[in-house]
Amino acid sequence: MDNARRTLIKAAAGGACAVCAAPAVANAAPDNAAETVINNILTRRSVRSFNIEPVSEQDIQILLQCAMAAPSAVNEQPWDFVVITDSDTLEKIAASNKYARFAASAPLGILVCLNNDKVKEREMCVLDIGMASQNIMLAAHALGLGSVFTGIYPHEDRVKGYRDLLGLPASVVPMGLIVIGHPQDAADKTAPDRFKQENIHMQNWSGK
Repeated sequence: MDNARRTLIKAAAGGACAVCAAPAVANAAPDNAAETVINNILTRRSVRSFNIEPVSEQDIQILLQCAMAAPSAVNEQPWDFVVITDSDTLEKIAASNKYARFAASAPLGILVCLNNDKVKEREMCVLDIGMASQNIMLAAHALGLGSVFTGIYPHEDRVKGYRDLLGLPASVVPMGLIVIGHPQDAADKTAPDRFKQENIHMQNWSGK
């Protein structure tokens, strides 16, 4: 995505989550916001292989703006984010968590955390974190980046590992690490069609 496109994205909606509505995705009409957003959602996929090109500070800022534009119960925004670009730290994560082993070859990890000091609606806070995480991944795809969510909570060993490695306070729970970078195979933009008619129930469960 060129600088002019990025500038346009940041200018719209005060530079916040407008990027989520302007992905650089093949076959999307640039003047049709609805088609562009839907195409971005339907073509996003998990990427686990990255090249060495770093993610720019501008792109990182856009990802975080989109994360914090997510809805949350009573607007309490119970999240904090640890941005990890240090290669040694990413290698330590990969070595200690087999489910995030591809972090060793990625230029960026964003640790999405639940800050209990901000939480009042405890029943909803995990959903809030999920929506913020999805915003990051959709924004990454819009910017031509690849990403994958690696779960941490509620596995206590993973929670402790990240807390010890990154010096998280006791009130902050690492929920998931999103590994991000430029896809190794940028030409592969296919995503599976997950739509299943049998998962839909009209009006009630039986549909009658």
